[in-house]
Amino acid sequence: MSFDVAGEAYDRFMGRYSQPLARTLVDWLEVAPGQRAVDVGCGPGALTAVLVERLGADHVVAVDPSEPFVAACRDRNPGVDVRQGGAESLPFDDDSADVAAACLVVHFMTDPVAGVREMARVTRPGGRVGATVWDLRGSRAPMAPLWTAMAEVAPQHPDESDFQGGSRESLVGILEQAGLTDIEADELAVTVTHPTFEEWWEPYQHGVGPAGEAIAALDPEARTRLEQVLRRNLGDGPFDVTAVAYAARGRA
Repeated sequence: MSFDVAGEAYDRFMGRYSQPLARTLVDWLEVAPGQRAVDVGCGPGALTAVLVERLGADHVVAVDPSEPFVAACRDRNPGVDVRQGGAESLPFDDDSADVAAACLVVHFMTDPVAGVREMARVTRPGGRVGATVWDLRGSRAPMAPLWTAMAEVAPQHPDESDFQGGSRESLVGILEQAGLTDIEADELAVTVTHPTFEEWWEPYQHGVGPAGEAIAALDPEARTRLEQVLRRNLGDGPFDVTAVAYAARGRA
């Protein structure tokens, strides 16, 4: 799957959901002034920006494997140490953070248990490690309308329902296997109002993530049919899309 896209393309596609979710996650993790935080899989910087508001740029570090996302996060968050790298081998010292967070990232990690274990390594003993993943198993992600329509138009195409971390049990299990203690889980909901169908649909055309790749793989006739089914299901707008993420947190 591809995240080798400009930060602006990701913002139009997922940022409209991930930005309010990031703010809720920071509150849920009880991030407080004076702490040091690491944003794992920072993307263009939705969570990074909220952490900077709470802690200051000199108390936040971030990492992402996508070069365009790293560049965007650096530009948007001056003073933050943003590095390119994967979650499974974080470029930060042991016990260097009070809190480590991954917002909508765990299901894209090559090895989620290793990634969360690395998050725990860079977090001081007793510090918080937390993550969110959309409820992919329960079809409550922002992309759910797209996958519902894809099942009608191209049922052979796999969706995201089996991604690791996409259910409460799966996400909690990853934290448990990574060795965290005092694990808790909750649901975090985000509602976005889309003024028109076109405003909702346009960001899906840029090949971002599994949804964008699925659309790009369709032939022109199937893509036209997909749009017709989506218009039928969603209407012209305005309409609301409520997405629900599972959040899990534990202690390093």
